Amino acid sequence: MTKTEAKAYVVTGPTSGIGRVTALELAKHGTVVLVGRDPKKLDELKKVIEKNGRSALAIQCDLQEIASVRKAAKEITALNLPIAGLLNNAGVLQPKPTKNSLGWDTTFTTNHLGAFALTEELASHLPDGASVVFIASALEDPERKPAKVMGMRGGRFLSIEASARGEWRPGGCKIPGIDAYATSKQCSLASVFALARENSRLRFNAVEPGINPSTGLGGANAFMRFVFGQIITRLPPFSQYRSTPERAAQVITRVLTDPSTATGIYFDEKGQPMSPSQLVQDTKFQDRVVVNTRAFLSPILGIS
Repeated sequence: MTKTEAKAYVVTGPTSGIGRVTALELAKHGTVVLVGRDPKKLDELKKVIEKNGRSALAIQCDLQEIASVRKAAKEITALNLPIAGLLNNAGVLQPKPTKNSLGWDTTFTTNHLGAFALTEELASHLPDGASVVFIASALEDPERKPAKVMGMRGGRFLSIEASARGEWRPGGCKIPGIDAYATSKQCSLASVFALARENSRLRFNAVEPGINPSTGLGGANAFMRFVFGQIITRLPPFSQYRSTPERAAQVITRVLTDPSTATGIYFDEKGQPMSPSQLVQDTKFQDRVVVNTRAFLSPILGIS
């Protein structure tokens, strides 16, 4: 095998949006392990990649179910591939809260607990220098100007247990689903910084992909999605953060594949370092999120 073919990259949520474009881009750098819920969509993307002369494998996994995450992690490690990178891309923003089979909030579980669990399960199997990237969101920051204009209040963290129950600090956003989404992304971002300090063997970074109108962050209402995606994002202060899945994929791929990339960095939509919220900058908060997440997941994953 060539040097490129000897590498593998694991991508969650690869069948649509930023995840799909990034998976296609990463296929130029090695075998792509596609991790998603829908086997038909996974197979379709696998065939597209193979038609382009690249290599891909599909692993079915529902990130809102931790047992499914653990099963998928075992399947991935059983492949015995030299995994150069893990991209925690999969995420949801629900206008109405739902629960998984354990009664946990679907948004928080998918975006934070599922991604964290997959990372924990794979970390010891990754070679030295491997890259782990989480897709973040500046919506976690209550001082982010575009978010403030839209009436968003940032992450509303109380505890990991409360978040799993779908409970958020009062005084949040009136737009349905935003508090759950912002809090889940805040916890994942805090985890990136804590894991980077804790594990010097691997590289942990986060990427804010910018405002991608196609992601539907304008809400569930079709009219509001159109207004947000095609009108509001073209105006200040939103326009400077506007991006596309193609641009986001370029930044993500560069961060994931460049061996010179440092660890513990939060990249913006242009690939430049940016600052998270004041809360996420607090190392005590970072450590609290990781310690509490591990404790919460330990009955299922057996971690300490």
